[in-house]
Amino acid sequence: MIVIDDTIISEDLFKVRFACDLSKCLGACCVEGDAGAPLEEEEIGIIEDIIEKVKPFMISEGIAVVEESGVFDYDTDGNFVTPLINDRDCAFIYYEGNIAKCAIEKAYLEKKVKYRKPISCHLYPVRITEYPDYDAINYHKWEICNSACSNGQRLQVPLYQYLEEPLTRAYGREWFKKLQKYAQDNHK
Repeated sequence: MIVIDDTIISEDLFKVRFACDLSKCLGACCVEGDAGAPLEEEEIGIIEDIIEKVKPFMISEGIAVVEESGVFDYDTDGNFVTPLINDRDCAFIYYEGNIAKCAIEKAYLEKKVKYRKPISCHLYPVRITEYPDYDAINYHKWEICNSACSNGQRLQVPLYQYLEEPLTRAYGREWFKKLQKYAQDNHK
C-alpha cells in the first residue's frame, strides 16, 4: 500500500496488467453481480436531471425500471446503487450487437449530456472505500475480467495507467502525477 494525499492505494494498481476487451467479456460488468453499480449521493441528482436525454439510448426494460422505481436503488448494506432489470442487468444498459454498454456514457459521447457515467463504473475494476480520514483504493479481482487481464498483460498496460482518465476525474491531475511518479520510481 502507498499513501498519496488522503488516499491509500493498493500495489495491485501497479502490478496488475489490465485493458478491457469487450469483444471477449461482452460488457459483463454491466450485467453481472448481486447489486447495481455504486452511486455517490450527488450522482443521483445528476442522473435525475439528465434521465430524459439518456432514455433514448436505454433498452425498454431499463426505462420501465427507472420510470417505476427511479434512477437509484439500495444494496443490502443500504448504499446507493443503480437499479437493476430483473435483479441482474443495470437499468442503464443498451446493446451494440451482443455487447452491453452504458446508455449514460452513450449520451455523453453523443454530446447530449456532460456527465459521463457513475464514477464507480468509470473506475472499474478499481473500487474506492471511503473512510473518515482517507479513501482506500483497491483492485476488485473478478473472473469476468480475466480477458481484460490477459489483454493488459499482452499490451503491458498497468491498471493505474489504463484508468488514468477516471482516476484523474476522481482525484485530480496533480494527484495522478504523484501516482505516476511513484510508479516510475518503484515499478519499472
